[in-house]
Amino acid sequence: MAVDRRASRLGVLAILGVVLFSLLGARLWFLQTVKADELQQSVTISRTRSVRLAPERGRIFDVKGRILADNERILTVAVDWQMLRRKSQRDEIFTRLSGWVQVPVEAMHERFDRQIDSPFLPFPIKQDIDEPTAIAILERVEDFPGVEIVVEWRRIYPYAPHASHVIGYMGAITAEQLDTRLEAGYLRNERVGQFGVERSMEAELHGVWGEKVIEVDAANRPVRVISEVLPINGRDVQLTIDLEVQQYTEQAVETTLELRRTQTGPNPIVKKPDGTRERMDLTKGESVFFKAPAGSTVVLNYLTGEVIAMASYPTFDNRWFEAGLSSNKFKQIFPVTEDPDKSILVNRAIQGRYNMGSTFKPFTAFAALNTGLITSSEIFTDVGSYQLYSVDQTKCRSGLVRCVYKNATCGGTGLPCVYGDVILEEALAVSSDAFFYRIGEDILERNGGLPILQEQVKLFGFGADSGIELPFEFDGTVPDRELKRIYAERGVISADEGKGYFVGDNVQLAIGQGLLSATPLHLANGYATIANRGFLLQPTIVRAIWNPGVPDGKPGFADLEQGTIYEDLSEPTLIHQISMPDDIRDPILHGLQRVIYGPGVVSDYPHKTTGEHLFLNYPRGEEAIPLAGKTGTAQGAYNYPWNDSSVFTGFSTDDTRPYVVTAYLEKAGYGSQAAAPVVKCTFLALSGIAPMDPVELSEPLDLAATVSAPSLELDLATRQYCYQSKFGDGVQTQVREVE
Repeated sequence: MAVDRRASRLGVLAILGVVLFSLLGARLWFLQTVKADELQQSVTISRTRSVRLAPERGRIFDVKGRILADNERILTVAVDWQMLRRKSQRDEIFTRLSGWVQVPVEAMHERFDRQIDSPFLPFPIKQDIDEPTAIAILERVEDFPGVEIVVEWRRIYPYAPHASHVIGYMGAITAEQLDTRLEAGYLRNERVGQFGVERSMEAELHGVWGEKVIEVDAANRPVRVISEVLPINGRDVQLTIDLEVQQYTEQAVETTLELRRTQTGPNPIVKKPDGTRERMDLTKGESVFFKAPAGSTVVLNYLTGEVIAMASYPTFDNRWFEAGLSSNKFKQIFPVTEDPDKSILVNRAIQGRYNMGSTFKPFTAFAALNTGLITSSEIFTDVGSYQLYSVDQTKCRSGLVRCVYKNATCGGTGLPCVYGDVILEEALAVSSDAFFYRIGEDILERNGGLPILQEQVKLFGFGADSGIELPFEFDGTVPDRELKRIYAERGVISADEGKGYFVGDNVQLAIGQGLLSATPLHLANGYATIANRGFLLQPTIVRAIWNPGVPDGKPGFADLEQGTIYEDLSEPTLIHQISMPDDIRDPILHGLQRVIYGPGVVSDYPHKTTGEHLFLNYPRGEEAIPLAGKTGTAQGAYNYPWNDSSVFTGFSTDDTRPYVVTAYLEKAGYGSQAAAPVVKCTFLALSGIAPMDPVELSEPLDLAATVSAPSLELDLATRQYCYQSKFGDGVQTQVREVE
């Protein structure tokens, strides 16, 4: 007989139902009690949006309050990321916006796919739209779900291109910087300082992001503000730069380089190793035009270390970095080149790696006097050359070792200059190489090969970072055994050269050649230490940090009287003090004064000093700043005269006007003919004799331009006065002088 199982089945189903409802009830109890707070938070999050609030970047002023870097308010069309998750919705929003903002849909998709933008800010579609377009989009919010108008800031440079190498520019965070910046609270797609003060003072200029939390409805529309933390704007930075002097030095450097390109250096007939005589370069004629591609100038206050001007040529307009250039346009303005002569984005005043030529001789003179190697009255007979005594003369005669070092060639003779009996002061005045060759050999040999000369010149800051508040500064090199070993390993010099430090190396160092390398700032600061009687100060380019909110004054200026200083940095920073008694300093100082004013040597071999001709019309007395200085000519590739670089440093001997000016002009010839006129012009301007053009706000950037910066030149009257020498108008003369 069949058994009726329906009752048992219903029982099983009833039990299963009771179990399921029990589990559901337990789950509901768990969610409503144990997980209640967590779920409430999740719901709250889903109904709120966090919006990051950008701080306004701090501004940059010159010493007189001119606004060198400012911010411009711009409007950006952006879309909430939530509305872009689905491709269909993304396509629709991009298509609707494209016509309004004139951005192709494909470009929007390409940027979205690259994922370069911060997820904490709305996705940017188009920056810097006009007010009418922004208003029209906001009025059609129902057609543009998730679209908003974001207020942002764009960097502007009101006086560009002046001081662009100092001020710097902004750029996207690089891959190498990304992790560090994110850890510091930056957003992925921020623009940060990448050069100059914009980079070195980034921490002060940037400010702190704020945040606003808002409640939104189901359509992602704002309902109310839940909380808001306002951003903290960046602090303002006041530089030591005086833009009026800065503009003048930029004009002087560029004008002089352009002038030197119209003049020539000789291609002399020389004696070859086989005894024949022919021109140095057989591919060129009897003279070769100077290339004069680049240069720089530093103006320093030697009592405070403040940099008043720092010019580098070729220069650039830093507004290009805010112009939204295409890659092709950027390459046109800043072409990629392996020729260092054409490098634009290099601040040669702190990054140039140069021999110093004869401008290094005062430091060699100090080393000799300070170590008791010579006395200031000791006579040396200069016969035009110097023969090493510490080298096996057999090796000298065989030609295996260079043992004879000659003076610079005297203009028009083709022969090394002969100065006869000279003391230290005269050797500096006429720049006797032989006098300093002797010091280079003696100081090494009499001290058992110890690096005494190196130790002495390092006291003036050579071979070390100066500490200036600018990025990418070159430390320089003072050659010794270890440096030569490193250079040999790198293939810079031969393996044989790298086996040791030889007397020939020290002889070259003594006249600022060989493996010595330094920047114009190093040289200016070294002379500042002589000028201020032994205080090596840290060069500075920042005068003060100001609290945010310094109000505007007259056009182009901040009203510093209405602002408040956060940190005053005007107190000089002493690196160390060098003992420089009068019996050591005075012979050096007097020699450097004679470079400017004369006399030279009046012995059996009379010679003018290296700067006497150029400074013949420089005013004497209280009208002009009284000067001391030194010319230098740094030998270039293959010792060709047209590859020689020109260098000059001058400093005031009046502590009430405590200026040092260094000029370095690459491949521009003798120091007295290129760099010295720049220094002369600058001191005439600092004296109030040569007029400086007023500094004016920049014209709008010409986006059709094909060069990085417009030309800057001094007026003709100033040029003729600055470059005039004994021989007449230096603009026309082609007379060559020693050094």
